[in-house]
Amino acid sequence: MAGRGKGKSSLCSGFPLSILFIVVNEFCERFSYYGMRAVLVLYFKFFLHWDDNLATAIYHTFVALCYLTPILGAIIADSWLGKFMTIVSLSIVYTIGQAVLSVGSINDLSDHNRDGSPDNVPLHIALSMIGLILIALGTGGIKPCVSAFGGDQFEDDQEKQRSTFFSLFYMAINAGSLISTIITPSLRATECGIHTKQRCYPLAFGVPAVLMAVALIVFIAGSRMYKKVKPQGNIMLQVCKCIGFAIKNRFRHRSKEFPKREHWLDWASEKYDKRLIAQIKMVLKVLFLYIPLPMFWALFDQQGSRWTLQATTMNGDFGIAVQPDQMQIVNPILIIIMVPVVDSLIYPLIKKCKINFTPLKKMTVGMFLASMAFVAAALVQVQIDKTSPVFPAAGQTQIRLMNLGNVPVTAQFQPQLQSVHVAPKEATDYMIFEASELQLNITSGSLNEAHLLEGLLEEKRYTYAFQVFGTDIVSSLILDNVTSKPEEGQNLIRFINSDVSTVDITLDGETVAVLPPLSASNYTTIPGGHSRYAIKSETSSSSCSVLSKKFGFGSAYTISIDDCTQGILNITYFEDIPPSSVHMAWQIPQYFLLTCGEVVFSVTGLEFSYSQAPSNMKSVLQAGWLLTVAVGNIIVLIVAGASKLSKQWAEYVLFAALLFVVCIIFAVMATFYTYVDPNEIEAQFDEEEKKTKKDQDDREKEAEADSKM
Repeated sequence: MAGRGKGKSSLCSGFPLSILFIVVNEFCERFSYYGMRAVLVLYFKFFLHWDDNLATAIYHTFVALCYLTPILGAIIADSWLGKFMTIVSLSIVYTIGQAVLSVGSINDLSDHNRDGSPDNVPLHIALSMIGLILIALGTGGIKPCVSAFGGDQFEDDQEKQRSTFFSLFYMAINAGSLISTIITPSLRATECGIHTKQRCYPLAFGVPAVLMAVALIVFIAGSRMYKKVKPQGNIMLQVCKCIGFAIKNRFRHRSKEFPKREHWLDWASEKYDKRLIAQIKMVLKVLFLYIPLPMFWALFDQQGSRWTLQATTMNGDFGIAVQPDQMQIVNPILIIIMVPVVDSLIYPLIKKCKINFTPLKKMTVGMFLASMAFVAAALVQVQIDKTSPVFPAAGQTQIRLMNLGNVPVTAQFQPQLQSVHVAPKEATDYMIFEASELQLNITSGSLNEAHLLEGLLEEKRYTYAFQVFGTDIVSSLILDNVTSKPEEGQNLIRFINSDVSTVDITLDGETVAVLPPLSASNYTTIPGGHSRYAIKSETSSSSCSVLSKKFGFGSAYTISIDDCTQGILNITYFEDIPPSSVHMAWQIPQYFLLTCGEVVFSVTGLEFSYSQAPSNMKSVLQAGWLLTVAVGNIIVLIVAGASKLSKQWAEYVLFAALLFVVCIIFAVMATFYTYVDPNEIEAQFDEEEKKTKKDQDDREKEAEADSKM
């Protein structure tokens, strides 16, 4: 066949054997990409210690780059290297990027003092950014090539097999996405490290890197079987040149002495044929409708950023502990369910009701559903905010009183004169003060003592623990070194000794602290969930233990070590930060609405685009479609950066409102759109060309006859 390489592929059930390598390659590549992307925003927040806004901004910058580079990949493949060499070359870049990102996430790389935190954070940031840029070039560059290369493996008479291949191809994409979104968050949640144990980001990024290397090896292994189409020029470049020439020519002839033309593109007719100009006109009509579409993607791609960060503040108990980044799996699962339901049930029902549900109307509904998804996300966020602890702001200090004794106490602060009653073995809520020094009068029965609390730091929490011993009130001011809710649903626990003797405390066999009377340990981090822990206390004269309560997700507790009763340790729990009470399942409605929006927007949008453009222009529309995704992610950067909203629910409402407005604009634009049949227009040009050729042949025959006379 003309233009093809010499590769020969055996047939298996009528299919070229080479497609097996392509499908396996796509599965591994999608596993690599989605697995890495699933944990990316949490890596930014919890490893690089960026705040939510910076983590979101860099995440969406990366995604935007991934959807800008396909245009570059298509031009390289069609104009210079060909699809095969483009895929191989950029897959190497991709694999190197995954490896660099994995190395950049190794904590021990710069943790020279072995304190559990990297000493050279800029090094880790630099490696991570280099890795992500290489990944974006790789994944974006091969995106338009792999599926088209698979299609090239079939002969013209294998239309049915080609259609089956594309079904297998997209199944491989969904399978890779689904499996990786389950596995990589689980790998991230494990702990690993040489000197100190940390969340295992090197493994979470390392496994996708290995899968990308496997994808590359599998693809190269099938090299001899592939049919390789030589580069034949890129239609996008032709389109751009034609548009550029039309604009330049129109500018040259802007004087009124030149007659106007029906369409501004007609100014290209001096250099380009009428068929190409007509095809570009059809494409531009569709691309004009693309203008509002980025707003949909601005909301859709926040599943991996804002919604994942939202899940970190929620209760992930589904019988087993579900990681925040694993909630993203709801989308592919619902896609698998909803696509056949919508196609075989919803659309036929609408048709039976005699409603003209055109593609553009479907896309409008999709936008509206995505807008409602963010309203649902805002409602969930309001509930989360209601249960979130309030931490001291600038100029403020928080103090709570903790009575470790067995008799009630009344405390009064000076100069505020705020009087508080504290029952035995209980603590007050945190109280806010705007002073660096406070006087506290403590009264219990006939005892009355004044205590001076000085050197209080702004934006810090303190616990003032006290206990009545006979005729004395013993007290201690303890800094609560926690100014935010525990990360990733983990819990914090610490111990305070209310016994008269020094105690040695162990947690599940590991020593936590040796505490003199009325002193407190540092906080210990334990995983979120419903595990219970063995707490053991040893003094010079006794040893006793007890099994802890279940701590849930995102809590902080101070545990008072009291005394022993027949080998059983008596303890009291003081809740420093309440566990997350809003369940992750409340995110399912917003995922459901967004997925329904995706089904009627994305699938319909691609079908509409392809139905309204000539066959040789489909790559231009694919480039335009991917560009709307990139612009959508850039919109997130702009809106999130410019809004300066302090409340996350307000930002969700802002995005919902913006998409709703865009939805109305798109609906108006759609009413003015006239559907065309590109095949019919193509047929007219074919007919004209035949007629022109016939007339030319007739003239040549007449001229030949005249010359013989």
